[in-house]
Amino acid sequence: MKVALVTGGSRGIGRAISIQLAADHGYHVLINFRGNKTAAKETLTIIENDGGTGELIPFDVGNADETQKALASWQKSNPDAVVEVIVNNAGITKDGLFVWMKPDDWKTVLDTSLNGFFNVTQAFLQPMLLQRYGRIINIVSLSGLKGTAGQVNYAAAKGAIVAATKSLAQEVAKRNVTVNAVAPGFIATDMTADLDEAELKKLVPLNRFGTADEVAHLVSFLSSKKAAYITGEVININGGIYS
Repeated sequence: MKVALVTGGSRGIGRAISIQLAADHGYHVLINFRGNKTAAKETLTIIENDGGTGELIPFDVGNADETQKALASWQKSNPDAVVEVIVNNAGITKDGLFVWMKPDDWKTVLDTSLNGFFNVTQAFLQPMLLQRYGRIINIVSLSGLKGTAGQVNYAAAKGAIVAATKSLAQEVAKRNVTVNAVAPGFIATDMTADLDEAELKKLVPLNRFGTADEVAHLVSFLSSKKAAYITGEVININGGIYS
């Protein structure tokens, strides 16, 4: 059984990616979520209604022990399963000006995005190297590339993953494991629902927000064998706002 793991796969971009990987490549999709089991079930139902397969795997990516136990338990129950694709999508925002930022708002954002990348990727990296095949895709952000006022914590986390992506890509390339990052701009999801879309889209040359499906198609390509010569890259998908 060939498997793709998508963290934060219950809603928004994560849901779209989970659905696309099942549809395009026939992967059995591990849909990770932390709290919203209802939304995760909805994602799985969509995949199954389209003829695909998957399962829910709840854990907090920012908690190293919880992540390790959940993934080790799953692998033990599925000894013949091979994880070929990891999509590190889980992320949260705790926006606010840095001068007044609470230590917990700094820590939880970095725990989820940056430590989550470490906890999940390291769990399956050695098997990928042994099987001499793997695709690791990290969902970063426009904020991690150009910076955004009020998002110093989020930008720090995503910027760190950009650097980690480029470094890890060099470590594992000889084993046919690619590591890339996708940097969305304004994408219409729950996370951007409170933003002033009418005003912000004026900043975008294409004059609209992107869709989760558009991000998912890019991730699907990077997950494929057709993308075998692309590694260490950060690909912007932002309507031209920063390129």
